[in-house]
Amino acid sequence: MKRVAAVVSLLSLAAVTVTACSSTSTGGSSASGGGLYTTIDGDKPGLDVNGPINPWHPKGNQFKGFNAMKLGWTKNTLTDPNQFYPGIAASWDIAPDNSSITLHLQPNNKWSDGTPVTAEDVKLSIALAYTQGSTAFSLDPGAAGAASDVEVVDDHTVKISQDMSNPAVTFVRGVMDSFVVPAHIWKDAVPANFWDTLKAARGEGAEAEKARAEITAQSEKVLAFAPAKDVSAGPYVLERMNPGEALLVKNKNFYNVAKVGPDQVKLLNYTGNEQIWNYLISGKLDNAPFTAVPADVMKRIGQTPGNAVVKGFSPVSVAMAFNQSKKPYDNIHVRRGLAYLINRDEVTKIASPEGGTPALTTTGIHQKPAEEWLGAELGQLEPYKLDAAKAEKEFKEAGLKKTGGKWTLPDGKPWKFTINVPAPFSDWVSAAKAVTSQLNEAGVSAEVLTTADYPLYLSELSAGKYDVGFWLVALGPAPYNIYQRLYGASNGWANLGGKIKHSAPGKDGNWMGSPETIDVKGVGKINPGELTAKLNSAPEAEQKAIVGQLAKAANQDLPVIQLWDYVNTQFINTNRFTGFPENESDLLRQTSGVWLQLGMIKKK
Repeated sequence: MKRVAAVVSLLSLAAVTVTACSSTSTGGSSASGGGLYTTIDGDKPGLDVNGPINPWHPKGNQFKGFNAMKLGWTKNTLTDPNQFYPGIAASWDIAPDNSSITLHLQPNNKWSDGTPVTAEDVKLSIALAYTQGSTAFSLDPGAAGAASDVEVVDDHTVKISQDMSNPAVTFVRGVMDSFVVPAHIWKDAVPANFWDTLKAARGEGAEAEKARAEITAQSEKVLAFAPAKDVSAGPYVLERMNPGEALLVKNKNFYNVAKVGPDQVKLLNYTGNEQIWNYLISGKLDNAPFTAVPADVMKRIGQTPGNAVVKGFSPVSVAMAFNQSKKPYDNIHVRRGLAYLINRDEVTKIASPEGGTPALTTTGIHQKPAEEWLGAELGQLEPYKLDAAKAEKEFKEAGLKKTGGKWTLPDGKPWKFTINVPAPFSDWVSAAKAVTSQLNEAGVSAEVLTTADYPLYLSELSAGKYDVGFWLVALGPAPYNIYQRLYGASNGWANLGGKIKHSAPGKDGNWMGSPETIDVKGVGKINPGELTAKLNSAPEAEQKAIVGQLAKAANQDLPVIQLWDYVNTQFINTNRFTGFPENESDLLRQTSGVWLQLGMIKKK
């Protein structure tokens, strides 16, 4: 969940105290008179001094937008995935049929060691991306939206073509979302014959399989690659770090260095939401990206001079997802009955009062883009407002029985409703407790079980170990990505060489277990996985109709119950710097490193 990386990283934090910070953490109160910008990296809780200077490594000490650069930085639009701010690429030309993108690199850009940034850096970086299996640079035969050719046109121009045998509207985004590293430093991370091996890998038969295996085998070598020092094409270079902080200094060779405000950036260590709250309350941070904050803490943060809140759209929703291979969740009336018993307004108020708005209904889409995609149809969908009478009717339709004020299974055995959530996600835990409290009041015996950490949670969820769990949905702006969360691999559908294969519940990662076809009122029988796959290549005019059908299917069948839509709530402090993004700015979805490199942030 990439985009969702900032959201997930900050929601997934455990509680610690501010005392874990290094004693040298002076925050923005540096004697340099505003030349030091202090923040945290939302993608990397827990700085690792032993981590490699490697943007692909999860504990790597390259920080997105600061010293780690991508070809471009995605804009936060409601419906168009192919809009970007410049990064390593200054501009780009997208073919009308989406068959290729031609990149024009920043002129006069240099790495921090003075070496020019060239097309060879981009080509080598793409080779590295292939070893990691990124979306546009996938090795899977016939993978949707995969590149077919990488051509160095000249020192500052690269053309990347899409395999049009199975095109995807997300191809361009997959290309632009790629890290770029210096070829003269990284050239030994892949073998010299890489491109010959890649050519062989695109064929069929045993030789092609062998070639793909060779490239995949390079993945661990790439992840472990550790340059001796940071050589950056970003606005900053890593100077030093300790367990409490990382210090970066301005890269004099950055293409836009004249407009980069702060001379230094300090990234403070954190391992819990509470630690971020303490930093904010003490006025140490010039910016904190999205952080889940309860109302009482928000009030304390607001009392600190200079602190302010900026809010914007975040294409992410939290949903309660069902494993339909587990009874009684295979019964649509049980899922609907539960939807009628959950007060989403109350759950949101308890769990995410400052960072969320209650879901209007379940469509699979965040409310704001849903208005764009669905128009008047949105108001025609079932809202599933709190209604105990409707819940009782649905439960009885499912054959459930009420004995002594408690709902039981059709055979009279006790029904225990169990929600699993990752323990470090404080807002999810609060939400799950609120849901179970509401259900217990309505006669459904309900409990919350927590899992130690998020990676373990995802692995156990994927293995089908949970009856019900929390699941992030609505990951836009591409409608294909949005509905992959409901009708993709986690629900049994895989796009293999342009053909859709459906796996039975419990097979190939299918933990959601929805039926392969759904009879949707007013639409007819549909295969939601096949419709979702069509979104990957359908022209914009057709996408709206498909989205309408899928929204109706999700609303009627309820593979999940949407609880709240995230609001991108961020914190700034204007005592030392100005030029921060305003409310609703699409740049709130990027790190403040991107704001700095675009020349927005100025010393006060």
